[in-house]
Amino acid sequence: MKAYARELAGRLPDVAPEFAFVQFTQGRNFGWEEQVALPLAMRRARLDLVHFLSLYVPWVAPAPSVITIHDLIHLRFPEQFKAKVGPYYRTVVRRACARAARVITDDERTVADLERFLHVEPSKVRVIPLGVDDRFLESAAPHVGARPYLLYVGNHRAHKDLKTLFEAWTALAGETALDLYVTGPDDFGEAVLRRTAAGGAFVALGDVSTERLASYYAGATALVSPAWREGFGLPMLEAMAMGCPVVATAEAVPGVLAPAAWTFAAGNAVQLRSTLAQLLADEGQRARFVNLGRGIARSLTWDRCARTTAGVYREVLE
Repeated sequence: MKAYARELAGRLPDVAPEFAFVQFTQGRNFGWEEQVALPLAMRRARLDLVHFLSLYVPWVAPAPSVITIHDLIHLRFPEQFKAKVGPYYRTVVRRACARAARVITDDERTVADLERFLHVEPSKVRVIPLGVDDRFLESAAPHVGARPYLLYVGNHRAHKDLKTLFEAWTALAGETALDLYVTGPDDFGEAVLRRTAAGGAFVALGDVSTERLASYYAGATALVSPAWREGFGLPMLEAMAMGCPVVATAEAVPGVLAPAAWTFAAGNAVQLRSTLAQLLADEGQRARFVNLGRGIARSLTWDRCARTTAGVYREVLE
């Protein structure tokens, strides 16, 4: 959400100069600043249209609005999140979607979720894929580790299903030396085997800068995304832009990236291991997917995302 807000706010004035943009960046969620001060400031600005770039919104909107909902993972897997999350979606977010002239989302799969969980009419939903950071459109020196490695990029929440990734990696790396790199802290305890019989090692990377991440993508055997569901999954797009093969659950990969991703069924460690083994063995298929993915990724720029978003504004204002 931060990347989306930052990139749109920075690019919209350039791609849509016919509009005057006013940014509201101050204030904490769920308090007086969001619910009272923000609507008052918007009213004083005499806006023709408001775009809420995330689901954290005031109860009252002082102008016609557009809202972006990246995904509804919290409603798909409520048991994995705090109990107060569901009621917030069913009240504040549902109201925001109902009053919005248009609802923007990242992938076609979320349109059905919006209708199912928040009763949003599909006719007012606009699907706009996210963009890739410019840094990942440049070359980077591939990271060279002690052994070839698989890469996971993301948080460690339960719906990311890293357990399935650990099981598949342990089975595969038991036959060939293959490391597993995971961004973020080493907060897994005994949930992951630290080293396999063939010498493959688990490596927690901690916080990773954009420059280092580009290097890890460039050197990885594959990026693996085992999540039960993703809204868009920016790491998949970033990896493809860097020429890194992507292996993801069929349920997580966005439609625009699906032609260039190796897929497996969510929660199926045996199938993931088999898919990774196939990727390692078939250089021709691997090269074809890499080239296809790079082409798709390079077409999905943040400028494209901003221009298409500005088109939604025009649609509403007309």
